[in-house]
Amino acid sequence: MYPYYESEWSVLPPELNRRFNPAFNMATIKQAVNEAIERVRMPTPMRLRDLIRQIRAARTAAEERSVVNKECAYIRSTFREEDSVWRCRNIAKLLYIHMLGYPAHFGQLECLKLIASSRFTDKRIGYLGAMLLLDERQDVHLLITNCLKNDLNSTTQFVVGLALCTLGAIASPEMARDLAGEVERLMKSPNAYIRKKAALCAFRIIKRVPELMEIFLPATRSLLSEKNHGVLITGVTLITEMCENSPDTLNHFKKIVPNLVRILKNLILAGYSPDHDVSGVSDPFLQVKILKLLRVLGRNDADASEAMNDILAQVATNTETSKNVGNTILYETVLSIMDIKSEGGLRVLAVNILGRFLLNNDKNIRYVALNTLLRTVHVDTSAVQRHRSTILECLKDPDISIRKRAMELSFALVNSQNIRTMMKELITFLEKADPEFKAHCSSNIVMSAERFSPNKRWHLDTLLKVLVGAGNYVRDDVISSTIQLISESTNQQPYMTLQLYKALSEDLMDKQPLTQVAVWAIGEYGDQLLQVSIDDDSGVVPPTEEQVIDLYQKLLWSPQNTTTTKQYALMSLTKLSTRFTSTNNKIQQIISSFCSSLHIELQQRGVEFSQFFGKYSHLRPSLLERMPPMEIVRQSGEPQTNGDIESEVKSPEESPQHVNSDSNALLDLLVDFGGTTTTPQPVSTTTTTSNKVDLLDLFNEMDNIDTPALQSLPVTDSTNLGLIVENNNGSLPLVINQNSNFIGGDLLSNTKAVNEKDVPIITAYDKDGLNMCFSLDKVPDSNTLTINAVATNQTLSTMTDFLFQAAVPKTFQLQMMSPSGTIMGPNGQITQVLRVTNPNKSTLKMRIRLSYTIDGNPVQVQTEVNNFPTEIWD
Repeated sequence: MYPYYESEWSVLPPELNRRFNPAFNMATIKQAVNEAIERVRMPTPMRLRDLIRQIRAARTAAEERSVVNKECAYIRSTFREEDSVWRCRNIAKLLYIHMLGYPAHFGQLECLKLIASSRFTDKRIGYLGAMLLLDERQDVHLLITNCLKNDLNSTTQFVVGLALCTLGAIASPEMARDLAGEVERLMKSPNAYIRKKAALCAFRIIKRVPELMEIFLPATRSLLSEKNHGVLITGVTLITEMCENSPDTLNHFKKIVPNLVRILKNLILAGYSPDHDVSGVSDPFLQVKILKLLRVLGRNDADASEAMNDILAQVATNTETSKNVGNTILYETVLSIMDIKSEGGLRVLAVNILGRFLLNNDKNIRYVALNTLLRTVHVDTSAVQRHRSTILECLKDPDISIRKRAMELSFALVNSQNIRTMMKELITFLEKADPEFKAHCSSNIVMSAERFSPNKRWHLDTLLKVLVGAGNYVRDDVISSTIQLISESTNQQPYMTLQLYKALSEDLMDKQPLTQVAVWAIGEYGDQLLQVSIDDDSGVVPPTEEQVIDLYQKLLWSPQNTTTTKQYALMSLTKLSTRFTSTNNKIQQIISSFCSSLHIELQQRGVEFSQFFGKYSHLRPSLLERMPPMEIVRQSGEPQTNGDIESEVKSPEESPQHVNSDSNALLDLLVDFGGTTTTPQPVSTTTTTSNKVDLLDLFNEMDNIDTPALQSLPVTDSTNLGLIVENNNGSLPLVINQNSNFIGGDLLSNTKAVNEKDVPIITAYDKDGLNMCFSLDKVPDSNTLTINAVATNQTLSTMTDFLFQAAVPKTFQLQMMSPSGTIMGPNGQITQVLRVTNPNKSTLKMRIRLSYTIDGNPVQVQTEVNNFPTEIWD
């Protein structure tokens, strides 16, 4: 191990155990004699190798700590001796203990004493201890500056090397400024060993203090004329660091490109050199460093790139690929070719090299190739397209990292020419992919299909395959985009509805997105489903009304389906009552059965939808009319209606759905028959004159409540059932008295709005499947407002570690109660009570922060709530 004073046969240290040297004077001999007497007088400490054996022999952690603590106690006791001859051995043991993770800070000053020693063996352990135990955060390291300066001027090259290594490792900005001149002087030393160490130290100093770069510029360029490969590689490394940190230095060194090309060419054409050969390649480390520097110098420079094109081509064609050493050089060559302004043929050669990497048996090389192709695919897409089949084969690789990179690269290669082939392979991959890939893969398939789909039929078929293949891992954007595409593709609606019915009837497993899209389409186009031509679907027979209703019964009573999916199904089933003719009684029975559902959302819809089959059945056809094609916003910013409708697109101001009228507000009320819950499915609204009259007549029965009055009516307290009227102007609270016979079947019986105990409700946050609502309750005769915050998880995943934070201006006082929990399952809720005191009755503004973890990904959002009603403080 460490031959420090290990010789048992001599009382002299190793450096004195040699034949007589006249250079030894009497003082040296006297010191050696005193040390020998000291060794005889003091007990010999444990050797490092013995300490290692004891620690390794420990069977438990407690036993190991016992050995370490005992030895540390002994080392502390020896440090109290002023002139301990065993200090070097004890510091060596202490450093080993430090590497095991035990505290060893008490040996810092002893390291300084060893550094000040005249012996090389002491300095070596002292400097090693300084590099391990000291850093710039400790004041002790400042004491070493003078020792470093003395050793940098030593006549022994190994002592100078120790000082340079230590300076590079622990130099603070102050120490670097003090000793930079000494390092620059040593870079010009005639000794190659010292020049190499000085260049490495300069590299570390520049990283710590970039403004010292100018000091080393003159000496750095001379390093490129070195014959010694060690000095040459350090010089190239130093120049690379300078060029990456300073544009001026980069321009200064661009004239050395011919020198670098010459050095690299000599390395390629050089014969066998035992000093530098690695697996048949001449000094691959130097070649890699030169290629990296060429890449930095040639970036965005046509002249420099032109000068290095030929040598890069030679390296790419002459390097042996049977060993990893050659693959390393080829990889750096490819990066240089793709990063500089290289010729087109050279880029094709680089891509072909990466294509050969994809066929390598080493999975690391395949991963590097995919990663590099992913970064360079936009530089030369046509060259990468030639290796498309090899990339698609990587989708079947057993290594998960390779499959992930291959998937990302495959999506980057999709275009209008290969969309059919690529989507076929990617959908096959989606069906067999790991769960963590399904969401990302399905979303990218949808985006690619939207950009490059050859026709609407193919686009719809692709989205259907995504819904079937990805299951519950489909993101919300896939559901919305599929519904939008079906809505705008009027000619394909019968075909797509039948396809969705077929997929749903064949597989009733837990696939919520597919079920939601299918029931939406069946609800909208159920009449077309029964009349679709057999030729449109390759012999698939359309279902009967009874078969469709039976399917809905299975969906609504299946425990696998979520509450959101059942809300979709109930809304769809209600619409089918206007599309079907012979099953209305059965539909009414199914909807009525949910009037007593244990889930409040389903019970509310069951009660409200049941009213359509009673007193107000004459309104059902107009209210549940088919939706018009959905409007989408193209990149130009103008709303357009896609599909096969040949009508002039109206502006948002002229469109009936954007008319700011009282009738639309009332229509929206019937669309959303619930308090703070919105039916998660679009419902058709109508704008005909007769329907407006019917709706206004309907609300005239409620004591002639006029529309402007609705805006000032708050939602009643928790004992009343509130309805939210939504239109283009926002949310208009409407009150239904708790004494109204709502459950009994008279939804809109003659009632009067109760304007007592106002409890307005505002939406604080609604995005990415998380909804946060505030219910406001003013404490009578006080300046205190109670806010009941309700967070709802509207996704299909569980949210954990949920945390709600709020802040108000200094003029307010905020008190937050403990939340009801930190975990929200799908459609779950967390409630929390806040109390805000407003002595000055100022306008309330609140900044909130919501943080949670979903699918293993932490999410944190922050927003400001400034729509608190000012009249709440009156």
